[in-house]
Amino acid sequence: MAESVENKRAVSIYTESNPNPNSMKFVVNFLVVPQGESYDFPDLASAANAPLASALFENFSYVDRVFYMSNFVTVTKTDEVEWMEIQHELSGFIKAFLEADKPIIVEGAESSQTTVEEEDSDIVTQIKQVLDEYIKPAVEMDGGAITFESYNDGVVKVLLQGSCSGCPSSTITLKAGIESLLKRAIPEIESVEAEGV
Repeated sequence: MAESVENKRAVSIYTESNPNPNSMKFVVNFLVVPQGESYDFPDLASAANAPLASALFENFSYVDRVFYMSNFVTVTKTDEVEWMEIQHELSGFIKAFLEADKPIIVEGAESSQTTVEEEDSDIVTQIKQVLDEYIKPAVEMDGGAITFESYNDGVVKVLLQGSCSGCPSSTITLKAGIESLLKRAIPEIESVEAEGV
């Protein structure tokens, strides 16, 4: 029996390119995950608690990474295909999945987010605040996320996810943008290093 039109969720999707030529941001007309949360799936095994990411990996051999945040899903493809060949196929697949109102995250999926903890030092608290206020919004616009990993002896380590992971310009963004901003805001910082690039 065919599903009635009334039971379908109204979903509209548009795409945005970003600095990573192998990533595309599929923007949806509602939040796909709660504000402030992000989920990064570098492979099928990591997507065990993420039905949409699993389905993308299983159905499309060219899908290399899937990332969820706010109202978008970022898909990173392999080099073997061009976006013009696959963009509509992926967009249609994501739209149909969301229209069916299937969950995209199930219990057990771990969100990546930076939160200020009571035990954080003053410098770590400042780093997290600068990341949240000034850096995260810009990175999110490009289909990615940045989270604080650690601070030790003047070195800040951050985790780059989504379109930022594997992006040819992420090193320039990291050094020219993120590192210089953090150094200006917090003089104790000597360098910023990325994990997940």
